[in-house]
Amino acid sequence: MKLLLTSGGVTNASISTAIADMLGKPITDSTALCIPTALWGRPRHEAVLMRDHLSGRAWGGLTSLGWRSLGVLELTTLPTIGREHWVPWVREADVLLAAGGETTYLCHWMRESGLADLIPSLVDTLWVGVSAGSLVMTPRIGEDFVAWPGAQNDRGLGVVDFSIFPHLDVFPENTLVDAQRWAATLDGPGYAIDDQTALRVIDGRTDVISEGRWRRFGDQ
Repeated sequence: MKLLLTSGGVTNASISTAIADMLGKPITDSTALCIPTALWGRPRHEAVLMRDHLSGRAWGGLTSLGWRSLGVLELTTLPTIGREHWVPWVREADVLLAAGGETTYLCHWMRESGLADLIPSLVDTLWVGVSAGSLVMTPRIGEDFVAWPGAQNDRGLGVVDFSIFPHLDVFPENTLVDAQRWAATLDGPGYAIDDQTALRVIDGRTDVISEGRWRRFGDQ
């Protein structure tokens, strides 16, 4: 699986270009499934965010880039239907668009639904994450970003070998000093990225796409 892990979505031309390049074909020829599940882990504002995500008003219009087709993959419903109904749908998609929200909630439902088990076989699929949709692919998110009461720990799926501190300088509690303190609690490398930055991962190789500010931690 190819990964484009963003903090704020499609916020600039560099990130938009990266999506098209990673797809290897025009967006207008590509099929997408959006995964809004992480939004339900933050119930206070989920209705507005869900509306804006599905309508394309949120995160730089991630769902309104001109996809040939766009479907919704709600992970909480998948255990109630047979895998034969949804697995082919996922395999046929060119890109999965994972919304922001609560990371540990999303991680729980990726495991519970069976999507996490499917990921290793999706070698040609592009995953575009926003905030929690990016953090879920990391080994740990850090206790600062655990907000779901049902979370057992701060573990993600570990698809990549680094952690992510999102929304650098966007909120008062997301300063570089906060990121440095966060990084000190981890047992591996991490990146602090602002909403103008994304991390591109192809074949295990990571590079930074940015028109903003970022910092890597944990280098020896």
